[in-house]
Amino acid sequence: MTMQSSGTVGVKRVFIGAGCNRIVNNVSWGASGFVSFGAHNAVAIFCPKSANILTTLPGHKAVVNCTHWLPSSKFLFKAKQLEQHYLLSGDADGAIILWELSLIDGKWREVLQVPKLHKKGVTCISGIMLSQTEALFASTSSDGTICLWELVFPLTRNGDCKLSLLDSFSIGSKSMVTLSMAELPGTGGQIVLATGGLDNKIHLYCGGRTGKLVHACELKGHTDWIRSLDFSLPISINGDANNIFLVSSSQDKCIRIWKMALRSSITTGKGIYKKEEISLLSYIEGPVLVAGSSSFQISLESLLIGHEDWVYSVQWQPPLVDSVERDAYYQPQSILSASMDKTMMIWQPENNSGVWMNVVTVGELSHCALGFYGGHWSPSGDSILAHGYGGSFHLWKNVINDNWLPQKVPSGHFASVTDVAWAKSGDYIMSVSHDQTARIYAPWKVEASLKKGEFWHEIARPQVHGHDINCMAVVHGKGNHRFVSGADEKVARVFEAPLSFLKTLNNASLQKNCSSDDVLTDVQILGANMSALGLSQKPIYVHAVHEAPLRGVADGLDTLETIPDAVPTVFSEPPIEDQLAWNTLWPETHKLYGHGNELFSLCCDHRGELVASSCKAQSPTVAEVWLWQVGSWKSVGRLQSHSLTVTQMEFSHDDNFLLTVSRDRQFSVFTITRTGTDEISYSLLARQEGHKRIIWSCSWNPHSHEFATGSRDKMVKIWAIEKESSVRPLLTLPQFSSSVTALSWIGLQDRRNNGLLAIGMENGQIELWRLSYNRADDGSILAPGLAATLAVRVDPFICHASTVNRLAWRKNDEDHMSMQLASCGADNCTRVFDVTVE
Repeated sequence: MTMQSSGTVGVKRVFIGAGCNRIVNNVSWGASGFVSFGAHNAVAIFCPKSANILTTLPGHKAVVNCTHWLPSSKFLFKAKQLEQHYLLSGDADGAIILWELSLIDGKWREVLQVPKLHKKGVTCISGIMLSQTEALFASTSSDGTICLWELVFPLTRNGDCKLSLLDSFSIGSKSMVTLSMAELPGTGGQIVLATGGLDNKIHLYCGGRTGKLVHACELKGHTDWIRSLDFSLPISINGDANNIFLVSSSQDKCIRIWKMALRSSITTGKGIYKKEEISLLSYIEGPVLVAGSSSFQISLESLLIGHEDWVYSVQWQPPLVDSVERDAYYQPQSILSASMDKTMMIWQPENNSGVWMNVVTVGELSHCALGFYGGHWSPSGDSILAHGYGGSFHLWKNVINDNWLPQKVPSGHFASVTDVAWAKSGDYIMSVSHDQTARIYAPWKVEASLKKGEFWHEIARPQVHGHDINCMAVVHGKGNHRFVSGADEKVARVFEAPLSFLKTLNNASLQKNCSSDDVLTDVQILGANMSALGLSQKPIYVHAVHEAPLRGVADGLDTLETIPDAVPTVFSEPPIEDQLAWNTLWPETHKLYGHGNELFSLCCDHRGELVASSCKAQSPTVAEVWLWQVGSWKSVGRLQSHSLTVTQMEFSHDDNFLLTVSRDRQFSVFTITRTGTDEISYSLLARQEGHKRIIWSCSWNPHSHEFATGSRDKMVKIWAIEKESSVRPLLTLPQFSSSVTALSWIGLQDRRNNGLLAIGMENGQIELWRLSYNRADDGSILAPGLAATLAVRVDPFICHASTVNRLAWRKNDEDHMSMQLASCGADNCTRVFDVTVE
């Protein structure tokens, strides 16, 4: 998994948390059994069986709008012998990339970039398999064009794919947002392409496998935008499999099923069309689709009404194995629909009357009013997956006889993740994001009798806020779990873990080391409630849990406050989205007022006594760093040094110094002196222009008074405090390929002369550098003093696909040969890596 230069450090992926882009055609469930989705500009792959994200594919420069597997779950019957599966992804710049997955070893590679014909974002990709090695796919864009491509897959691994453009045409000013393709039955290879969009009509195009597509007819009936289209495979009626069905959904809340029935051939013996055979009567019945030498009578089979909001997605159930002929497959008459009313429905015709009915309804009851962007069948048809407005997935499995139960799914932020930190105990990581949430991920250790190992899951969402969250700091020291967060407001907020979380954490770790029984008995708060405006979280006390579950007008409160109470829950298995969003909040205990602008950076000292905060600033007075005393939460200091925003701060590991770096290209070191009366004094030890551009990040050597700074000038510099009075430069690392945006330094093997510096960059790359010192007996550094070597450049397929915002090593006192590194980035991902030193 790594590209190594020294061979002594290994890095492997442990966990990826990511939310789904909130775009309609973003998700695809392939015949491989894996689900693909866009996470900002990365393509993420997750395995529904393990509920883990396996990898992210870097390559797109813009937000990923759509993904499509070849073969998709519809063509599972053609994929039985395939060792390679392929994935298409399209982005907001009009680029389309083809990826190859080897099922044998799980390795991915970028096969090719499709020639960029679209001038604007790709909105939909749809493809069909003609044979095991041939596929056709079409793409459409908001620039009003459709492109049709042929793909020939190689017979051997790592062979070349052949891509050829069959057709490209404009569809006018009203752009199309959905596509579906099918091979017409009984026509010897004629292709039909259905497209729909902003003009409320379904347009059908026909053509041969290699020829141009011709506009054949329009289907009218929907009264709002067409959002989704899907062709069935040929369906047998009266023993004749010459019928194909098209299902369409729209923002008019309706679903329409269109039947396309093959009529008798309309050619004479000499191959000349006899147009008069298409009678006027047939046009009264519905449009006629002429495809080569055949024609299809189109009629409206059914109109399905049941959803209460826009229907964003419809999909036929994938084909099933014929119970009589084992090698044969048949198309079930079953349709899955997903809507903004936060429900998915399965529709099937009644056996006797043939009337289509809603037979299954699943959904989420949540305070979030907006619902599902898409619904997808598993290849076997026993599971259904939705992706929603909150970037979340929702999975149901048919356990027995249409008893659909929710299943675990991966989760994560759906906007840039701005900060990440380890718990003081190292049991979990916490991240905050511009999606206005804070999330906690932990390894859920499963019993050895069931499975070996541990699987990471989101176990709590302690803060759901009304503003984008920019920074957070875990409070160290004794006592309960606490953290401070700063958002696009002038207030920092302090949160404390409730009893329900502490008990859930005990269940997750299987060993009762994260909270003693004393702490559990001391905590009187069970959970927290969200206020109506989403800004403050009120505590729910242990003795108050049996009160009425709804606050409202009956209680004499304002009607704005009519929101359901949370039900704080102790989980014995990882919670699902609905539980996370509502029942795992932490109560807010304090607000810290003082800053003049939006909060930008926070840090806590290692004793858990002081928290430092900074905000966005354009002047020296606003750029002050405030110090807060943990416990009383009083302001105990205002440090002036910088003239622009302080971008990051960190206390030295003995807590004697506070290092700050800023947009003004300078770093400052403050001495912090504590007196016995809980008072502190501070003074500016040094201020220096360290780089030629913004300094984004800093990190202290855990064993001494050296620190690193990283900047937009693509440089990392190491500095040392000389005799507690001045700062001198020690070393400048070779220039990097991209801006340095994150740093984190860890000591190795308890030796003061060895360490690993993790470096994160704007292009998403992460590198680990080994730093070793030549020290005298008194601890001072001898010239040349410091050597830096690249230990490992982490594989791009497990790195971020966009800016690395923060890196954090787990404090590991037991095993210095095996460590864990957490990272977060602008690609919406939170990651954990295992780092081993041989």
